[in-house]
Amino acid sequence: LSPRRPFPNMEPEPEALPALRSSGVAKPSRSRQRLRHLRPWSVAATATITCFSEMDVDRHAGHGALRRRTDGAARGSYHGAHGALGDSSSSGSSRGATGSNGLRGLASAAGLSWLPWMNRAQRSVVPRHAEPAALDSCPPPVLYKQRWVQLAFLALLALLSDLVCFSVAATPGTWTKVFGQDPASLIDIFLFTNVFACFIEPFVIRNFGLRMPIVGAAMLMAVGCWLRSGIPFLDGGLPGYTTVVIGTMLVAVAQPFFQCTPPLLSATWFAPDERALSTAVAINFNQVGIATAFLAGGAFGGSEAGLKDYFVIITIASTVVAAASLLFFQEKPPTPPSASELEKLLEKEAGGALKQETTEGEQKQGPGDTFLEEAKRLLATPGFIPPLLAFVTSIAVTNVVGAFMDLKLQRAGFSDQMEVDLAGAGFEVAIVIGGILLGGLVDRNKQYKSVTLWCLAATLLGVLALGMESLPRSFALVALLAIGSFAGPVQPINAELAVEVTYPCDENAIEAVQQLCGNLVSALLVPICEWAADNKVTIPGMDGYLRGDTILLLAILIAVAIYFSTFSAPLRRTEVDQGNCVTADGEMAPRPRGPRAESKDS
Repeated sequence: LSPRRPFPNMEPEPEALPALRSSGVAKPSRSRQRLRHLRPWSVAATATITCFSEMDVDRHAGHGALRRRTDGAARGSYHGAHGALGDSSSSGSSRGATGSNGLRGLASAAGLSWLPWMNRAQRSVVPRHAEPAALDSCPPPVLYKQRWVQLAFLALLALLSDLVCFSVAATPGTWTKVFGQDPASLIDIFLFTNVFACFIEPFVIRNFGLRMPIVGAAMLMAVGCWLRSGIPFLDGGLPGYTTVVIGTMLVAVAQPFFQCTPPLLSATWFAPDERALSTAVAINFNQVGIATAFLAGGAFGGSEAGLKDYFVIITIASTVVAAASLLFFQEKPPTPPSASELEKLLEKEAGGALKQETTEGEQKQGPGDTFLEEAKRLLATPGFIPPLLAFVTSIAVTNVVGAFMDLKLQRAGFSDQMEVDLAGAGFEVAIVIGGILLGGLVDRNKQYKSVTLWCLAATLLGVLALGMESLPRSFALVALLAIGSFAGPVQPINAELAVEVTYPCDENAIEAVQQLCGNLVSALLVPICEWAADNKVTIPGMDGYLRGDTILLLAILIAVAIYFSTFSAPLRRTEVDQGNCVTADGEMAPRPRGPRAESKDS
């Protein structure tokens, strides 16, 4: 590693440089970057967005028309200040700068200057607006390979958190023998603690940024795992039940910081044609943790000693990931990946309060807003309810199918428990793969509505097929995998759709509302479906019947699909991205005129 490039992942990707040079936008020199800190920059607003305060927006100026602020007060850098564990929020930038400089001095003296957060300020670029004549064509976004490191950390942390949650689900006999408790009660404690933590998480993220809460939650999860397993490699059994419960609750408090931040991470680090894929990986990777819990739990959980080893492995993995996140997880890239992200950051740096259009008129977003205030504002935003219902339906269907999967497969002829476990693991993996494939599709065509409707229709057929118990085993397995492949992607796709229609609202708060509603509906729907499963309805003209739980899921899917088909809100964030360019040195300029895809999803 050369002294000038201590962390190569923070350099732009090589494939972006030729296009940048050909567009007439060269990468700025370091001296130019330093001089730019002395120059003022102004805030631009697109004609299609009316969410920012102190902005004069001409609705009839056409797409991509930029109007400059007249107060000339906006000055600052894209990064702002860095806190102890990374960048602080914009509201505390001056406070964080002092602590950051002190920490950098101490770390440099200790020989830790290679750490990524030690050198980010030297590469910081102050975003400003280029003149319209500066660009002949729109350059590709400047992206950094570090974004994949960020995504990997969030995905691994989500995997480990659900691995802890369901670690004893596959070994109920051993758990009951060791502790004399029902393992389902431990899972219930985890889930209820998780719901309460969802109310706290948005406030923490909004006031402390992305890096500090994620790293802190990773460490909290590691501490919880140590309490659950005891000290590794020492003789002795598992800790007492109370200690295990406390450790489980700590992991449950940490999990919302991995569940609710994927859209925020995608907006901060990924290009507009990568965001749905990134969100799909981060949101759905917890399903891999559930699959691992059933496979590894069955392999290790046959005895108390095996259960101890199982918990120790989880503890070591969580500790390694937490330590690595402390060293390598970062707050934000040197330059924003999209015009929409730059627009938000410019207004925040200028000290303006973001405004959001609701059915009650424009409402300001403040750093002191409570979660309930944010949720109320989101629910009043036109176009937010359809993606919320689709997201909740996806969680509810996958949770109900997962809860009754053993019974469904046994009725279809699966008698070996290992076959059932493998089928369940396949179901969870199908959710992840489906999200990646369909998320990538939506990134390219922006057809959130049509893709969601097709997914709901395919899920409907899968639920119907799985509920027909007279069908062959192979047909039941295909139906199960189809549910996972098409119901799972509805979550990340509609998480991104909700961000689109509520722009510039906080992405993290949006996901927190969706996750909270999805978990609450699932908690209510599972016992209702359990009661309804005792009722059978004969299928006319066929040798078979449907149980009440299948009929209930079919009714929910049909109702949500019909309501979702009425969605016709504009994709506000895409309108900003399609109307403007971000240059190589973090400037914003109007996109050159030419044919452009319609940004309204109809």
